[in-house]
Amino acid sequence: MEYIVKYTGDIFSLGYPTELLDAQFAILDLGDQDPEYLLEYPQVTSFEPSRRISGLASREGGPMDRQSMDAACIPPVWREYGLTGRGVLVGLVDSGIDLNHPEFQGEEGRSRVVALWDMTAQGTPPAGFRSGAFYSEAEIAAGQVPDTMSQSGHGTAVAAVAAGRSGVAPGASIAMVKLPSARTTDIMRAVKFLLDQAEERGMPCVINLSYGTNCGSHWGQTLFESYIDQSAQRGRSVIVCAAGNEGSGAHHYYGRLTENGVLDVEFTVSTQREQICLSLWKNFIDEAAFELVLPNGQATGLLLEGTRTLRFGSVRAAVFYSVPTHYSVSQEMLCLLDGPPGGMDGLWKLRCYGGSISDGRFNVWLPTMEEVGDRTAFLQPTPDLTITLPATAMYPISVGGFRPDTGTVSPFSGRGVQDCAGRTLLDLAAPAEGVRSAKAGGGYDAFTGTSMAAPFVSGAAALMMEWGVVRGNDRLLYNQRVKAFLCKGALRSAFLTYPNAQWGYGRLNLCATMNDLVNHLERGL
Repeated sequence: MEYIVKYTGDIFSLGYPTELLDAQFAILDLGDQDPEYLLEYPQVTSFEPSRRISGLASREGGPMDRQSMDAACIPPVWREYGLTGRGVLVGLVDSGIDLNHPEFQGEEGRSRVVALWDMTAQGTPPAGFRSGAFYSEAEIAAGQVPDTMSQSGHGTAVAAVAAGRSGVAPGASIAMVKLPSARTTDIMRAVKFLLDQAEERGMPCVINLSYGTNCGSHWGQTLFESYIDQSAQRGRSVIVCAAGNEGSGAHHYYGRLTENGVLDVEFTVSTQREQICLSLWKNFIDEAAFELVLPNGQATGLLLEGTRTLRFGSVRAAVFYSVPTHYSVSQEMLCLLDGPPGGMDGLWKLRCYGGSISDGRFNVWLPTMEEVGDRTAFLQPTPDLTITLPATAMYPISVGGFRPDTGTVSPFSGRGVQDCAGRTLLDLAAPAEGVRSAKAGGGYDAFTGTSMAAPFVSGAAALMMEWGVVRGNDRLLYNQRVKAFLCKGALRSAFLTYPNAQWGYGRLNLCATMNDLVNHLERGL
């Protein structure tokens, strides 16, 4: 199994298959070995297992027009400033791309895809990595790449919105990483690869991540989020993350423990998946015990700190009740439930026993909609704090969704909250419903999900960086400066308070953002 490792010194001396991400982060493949042995090495300061992560869009049929572009105020920026994203690299971490689609053809029919890493293929991987096949710009132009389309077409649709010929940044160069069955470690590899490609070309870079997971505290406390934050500060780059489709999914529960109190958190399971996880996070100061009650009435007994594995017929429950680490003051209890398809179905209870309580607040998450659908759900869910990782990290731009024809927030869009320091977990919203985009295999279709909202912002960031970095109007227009101007220019309603859980700072409005940038340039700021 793969693990994310934060390290010092010579990590290769441990002898495990290793991929170096930077001077602090690496990916180690431990096979079947117990990861606790890692802490015996002074080079390892912390580690966490790789987690599953899912794409955040679905396909819907139906003809569409340019309503989404108009809703984000993109066409006026094209006309007034002549921006296309030329000179900027748009990097996509997704399910693949249809290289033959006209959306990705440039002058004289030459592909605008300048680099491709197919993690699912056998071949020569990029330098520093151990698997997959890397294809250069020359190999892509010569047609030497095997079919890289995915059946879902997720990556093709996302890429076309961000940088297709009819997308937001039609002149940008494109780099794609095609993921296998995605895990957090795959996302980390892809981000490093794309930043490397941008640096080799001397180009500013926007990376679009339209994938998400519920595994984590949602407060930026995992190694996965820490690496994304660190990468977002590397070079002239911007990282854009979809907020997820969990807003109406009933996969988040928020509650309060009381001293000597008992609280039942009920949830239904109805899935053909053979494993689901339940991730609970609480304040370490609070003393509490938990118990899982199965649909047949059997119970695990009190679950205290430590690791336990229990069997109930064909169902296995593995419980990891951890203590804080040096990078997180919170305490996690992770329950992995395994069983045959349909074998876990029914009404479950997580029984919470409060001991000595100072804070009392706790959060629980089920897997995402893309993993288990809406029939595995809490009976009394909490819609806020449903934004998925890595959009919960501090430095990326986190993007929710709205319906372009009505201007109303998409009910499925992942919601944020503000933390105690006032940091908002959602930055802004972009079109996410019925977005017309390229379909793998040819033609067009309509897609829905925050996967489609994120590339609107990625394309907008590419246009901004062409104006600022490439044309020399603002050499510092990347990272948090791009986020700040996008949030300042966002369209806000007079009837709402901002930032808020559903909209962040408002709707993407590139016209207002560019006007602000020009005003600051004219004032010498």
